[in-house]
Amino acid sequence: MLDASAVRVRGLHKAFGHTRAVAGLDLDIPRGAFYGIAGPNGAGKTTALRMMIGALQPDAGEVEVDGVAVWPDPREAKGRLGFVADNPALFDRLSGREMLEYAGLLRRMDPAEITRRADELLRILAMTDDENRMIADYSLGMTKRIGLAVALLHSPRVLILDEPFGSLDPVNTQVMEEMLHRYRAGGGTVVFSSHVMDVVERLCDRVVVIAGGAVRVEGTVPEVRGSAPSLQQAFVDLVGRRAIDDGELSWLSSS
Repeated sequence: MLDASAVRVRGLHKAFGHTRAVAGLDLDIPRGAFYGIAGPNGAGKTTALRMMIGALQPDAGEVEVDGVAVWPDPREAKGRLGFVADNPALFDRLSGREMLEYAGLLRRMDPAEITRRADELLRILAMTDDENRMIADYSLGMTKRIGLAVALLHSPRVLILDEPFGSLDPVNTQVMEEMLHRYRAGGGTVVFSSHVMDVVERLCDRVVVIAGGAVRVEGTVPEVRGSAPSLQQAFVDLVGRRAIDDGELSWLSSS
């Protein structure tokens, strides 16, 4: 029987010196899910994602993507996933179209199919007018759109995104959301990290909240929200709020 998990994580650990970034992380991300990973700054979200995609070797633990072990050799698993970083690291001396062509050839795709898919992606992402500009001249929002096109070009089984909607205007945010829903409808699995809870609540089927490199709670969005009025309030209640005492910052008042 085919494993029901698109991404399976067991006992994942990573430390940088004396700083423990990920501490025994266990996850089962269902196939076909829209899955959110939430947590405060420094919770270990990006470190965990980098280990899932084969970019950072864990100190201990296992990761499988689409039933394929990522470590110790991530090459096969990388062929089954696409990834967009918060600030995508692309070849900035290439144009947007050249970046897509290069990525497709690296994956040994047919050149004619690369061109067909690139044309469609550039049009949908409103990048046609800028496809021949160097990526070095792109804004962060434009770079993210090209990064998404690169990640989708080979039609991966799992798409992993780190803060995907930052730096995008409302129109491009809506287009990206529609693309992700279309990708999921075709059988893909979307995993994205964010600390914007209204986005997670609107898009995701399931969500995990990570703090201190470990799972605090995991479940469907209604299960994690519980009796709180919003997912954001449930998140704050879970990871701890920071209150401003009466009288503090009184110097900010208008004189």
